[in-house]
Parts: sequence; structure tokens; C-alpha cells
Amino acid sequence: MKPIHLLVVITTLELGGAQKQALSIISGLDKKKFKVFLFTGKGGLLENKARSIPSVMLYQSRFLERVLNPVRDLLVFFELVSFIKKNSIDIVHTHSSKAGILGRVSARCAGVKKIFHTVHGWSFNDYQPALFRFGAVVLERCAARMTTKIIVVSEHDKRTGIAARIGKKSQYSRIRYGINDRQFSIKSSRFRRELRIDDDDVLVTSISCFKPQKGIQDFLALISLIKKRIEGTRIDGAVKFILVGDGVLRQAVEKRMNDLVLNDMIILTGWRNDIPDILASSDIFVLTSLWEGLPVTVLESKAAGLPVVATHTGGIAEVITHGVNGYLVPRHDMEAMAGLLYPLLLSRDARRKMGEQRGGYLKNIFSEETMIRSYDELFSLHNR
Repeated sequence: MKPIHLLVVITTLELGGAQKQALSIISGLDKKKFKVFLFTGKGGLLENKARSIPSVMLYQSRFLERVLNPVRDLLVFFELVSFIKKNSIDIVHTHSSKAGILGRVSARCAGVKKIFHTVHGWSFNDYQPALFRFGAVVLERCAARMTTKIIVVSEHDKRTGIAARIGKKSQYSRIRYGINDRQFSIKSSRFRRELRIDDDDVLVTSISCFKPQKGIQDFLALISLIKKRIEGTRIDGAVKFILVGDGVLRQAVEKRMNDLVLNDMIILTGWRNDIPDILASSDIFVLTSLWEGLPVTVLESKAAGLPVVATHTGGIAEVITHGVNGYLVPRHDMEAMAGLLYPLLLSRDARRKMGEQRGGYLKNIFSEETMIRSYDELFSLHNR
């Protein structure tokens, strides 16, 4: 039986939730049933991982990038159309906003009948200028007309898409993110030893790209509030905040750290490939995002047994139950977040009890095996 030629299109291979999930799907699909092609931009921390996946053809365009560039984007369009025709692609599956539009338009122009798009958070949000947001919605509506199935990772994204009149309700299919929770069940202090952090120190970790979406400035404001609260308070060990990631706001972050005199409390690690080790060494996970689809880092943190303190955005409430396995606060409300985080810093027992509330959903609903099987079934059903 001839294998299904599946083309996966994603903008970059940087370390992000969309990229990690796309590579998990590619790795797990039955290679006897699917011949997989991956089209993406050059570079990225996950490039070597993509290259290591057996039987996958990786094509990296020197023109595909995150920023809008009409000339380069047009060249990507011609590249994609040519690539699709040359490799007799049966199904195109796009991820992320930029690749989602370009990939679907190219697939339709190349004559592909089955086109799927996974939404990792919509391309529009409340923080955009009205005209820009309207334009993003219009593009999503147009692309939806070319799409066989719009796959969402949370009920929140499904409701948002339908409310914005993007596609028909019948086009939507929810396939939740999946993680290999066994990777995050390890207990290790290797990361602490590397950074010379004492076992008694309380380690608060956040993982995100340094871009406006992630509310990095709010994260720094939170630390400033915590610093004032713990002055003169007896805490076993010091409190250290770890910020894993990098991006366009790096210089602004460093300047703000200096202005707030926080250098003694924050460690910037840059991008790292050892996230399981970092979470295994951590005590609390914090996320200050302004908008999200469903943060994979929250799933990973719960699998690692950490309490999560995060802004209430996207589908995060489908994972975190306030006051049970973590805390959710309104966006930008760092006073509220500091008030909830502070008692966790003081009490090892409180951290342990909240961290233990992982729930069976990690193994059942958010498992890597379930996610891969769902995509396999969806692609196979629509290729008949």
C-alpha cells in the first residue's frame, strides 16, 4: 500500500510548544503508513532533533521567517508550491500563524485536497491595534475556507475561533497537547549543582520566549514585589528566580533588572535543551503570559510535580484548578500573584501538597500516545 505523503509546515524550529508538539507528532506517526516531509525556516534550537527523526525529509527555506516580508513570503509561496508538486503531497498539515496562512494557500494552489491546520493560540489577541487584529481575523477566515479541519488544543481556542466566525463549527476538531510524562517524573539536582544553588534555596522557574506575549516585564515586576515582601522574613535559604529563554526583549529585560536591582535574585539561562532537569530542580513554576493557546510548559511543570502560579489566559484553566494544583490570577495583576506566591515560598509543605495534585489527566488526556493516535486517525480518515 502506497504511504500517505504528509507535509508538515511550521515557521521555525525554535524551542516552543508548537514546535515540540509538531516534532512529537512527526516522530510518533507510523512510518509505514506515512511518508513525512517537514518544511520550515533555517536554524532553531530544535533543528538537530528534527534531523534525528528517522525517515523524515527536512527542507529548510532560507526565506521563511516570523516577520512579515512580502517579497520573502512570496518566494516561500513558490517554494512550497514547487515542493508539494515535486513530492506528490497528499496531506498538508500547518502549525503556527505565519506558516498556517502561507502553507494553506500554497497547498490549495498546488491542488492538495486535504489541508489541516493546528491552532497553537490564534494570530489575533486583545493587545493588538484594532486594525491589525481585524486583518488577522480576515486572513484566518480566508484560510479556513481552504482547510479540511481546524485542530485546536483547547476548548478556549475553539470558542474563540467560532466567535470570530473563522470556519464552520463542523470544521473544528480538538486534539489536546500530549507530553511524555515519564520524562518529567525524574528527581535530579544536576541543574542546581551547575548553577551552585543550595538545596535549601527556593527555586522559582519560568520558561518563555522574550517577546511581548509572555509578559516578561510583569514577571520582573512580580520579583520586585516578592523581594520587598521577603526582606526581613525568615525563609530557609534564598529565593532564586530562573528565567529560561531568550528573544527580542533580552536587552530590555536586562535593563529592567538593573533598574529594579534584581540581579541578585534572577538567573537568565538563555535557551536550554534540558527542561526536564530544570523542572526537576525547581520548586515552583510561574507564567505571566498575556495570551496563550495552551502552554506546554504548564503540562510539563505539573508532570514534574510543581505548583503552578500563572495568569488566567487561553486554555490554562483546563489544566490548572485554582487553589487545588495551582493558582490563576488576572493578566497584569502582579499584586495578586505575589500574594499567592509568597505563602508557597515560605512553606515547603504547601509546595509539596499542591505539587502532588497532578491529576490523572496527564496520563489520560494529555498523553503523547493519545495525541499521536488522534492525528493518525484524523489523517487516515480524511485520506480515504
